[in-house]
Amino acid sequence: MPDTSELPEQQGQVSDAVKGNWVDTIAPEWTRPYLRLSRADRPIGTWLLLLPCWWGVLLAALHGGNFGRFDIWIIVACAAGAWLMRGAGCTWNDITDRKIDAQVERTRSRPIPSGQVSVKGAVVWMALQSLVAFAILLTFNRYTILLGISSLALVAIYPFAKRFTWWPQVFLGLAFNWGALLAWAAHSGQLHWPAVLLYLAGIAWTLFYDTIYAFQDTEDDALIGVKSTARLFGDNAAKWLAGFMILSVTLLATAVILSLSDKQNPMVMVIALAGPWAFGWHLAWQMRRLDTNNPQICLRLFRANRDSGLIVALFLAVALLL
Repeated sequence: MPDTSELPEQQGQVSDAVKGNWVDTIAPEWTRPYLRLSRADRPIGTWLLLLPCWWGVLLAALHGGNFGRFDIWIIVACAAGAWLMRGAGCTWNDITDRKIDAQVERTRSRPIPSGQVSVKGAVVWMALQSLVAFAILLTFNRYTILLGISSLALVAIYPFAKRFTWWPQVFLGLAFNWGALLAWAAHSGQLHWPAVLLYLAGIAWTLFYDTIYAFQDTEDDALIGVKSTARLFGDNAAKWLAGFMILSVTLLATAVILSLSDKQNPMVMVIALAGPWAFGWHLAWQMRRLDTNNPQICLRLFRANRDSGLIVALFLAVALLL
């Protein structure tokens, strides 16, 4: 039997990609390096960018007491925009981090350090993704368009954060949860305090899951001088993660309460609040299984946060039906 790991179509696989993913198996071969650059073979990042958007539009609809056809478009447009902007952001991240990635075991197989894509090609690919995402953004109201454009500063800064702060996960949270504000504004035409609380809850959640993710690279990061909350917390990580979990659940629940305090049907409040409650239990489940010295467990738990975020979206969607 031939060694399939040596076949040409297998040579470009990224080490932490989902095995048997569609990019490495059915995508046209010439597209694979660019799709890998966008992390299309690792969809968890798209989910984590998308879910705060869905929280935002669903809670805004509950707050306003109306859910219409345009809200369905917001949900679909956010999905497409999350895929595109996550891809553009990852491309920018890999352009700026190409020298660091070449020194880290988990990331040296990425398209730029491995030579699959040139820096010039990556810049063109990033621009194409951004332009399509911008076209989608233009379907929203003016306030939302301005919000979307303003998020670019956070996206641009994030790859450099680990060079000057021990808290790069804060910058990731600021960028990754902007969709909660954007989707709320797309529905309402303005922002309200529950949207801000939702945004802050997402940031606390990002600190939780991305600290877990960062434990995969602590040894390499220490050697090359890259900072992270995983390195900062060290053996005290469990206490910090518990704090982020409590903060995220509390902020989520407060956002729900403020949004629905004037609703006459108490079951709407009960079902909506069940989302943060179940979300918290899922994060607690992750903490019970966490082993910061086991990179495979860290990656598996990081990916489990798709389900954490979907739990909140599911309960908000059910509450809308009441």
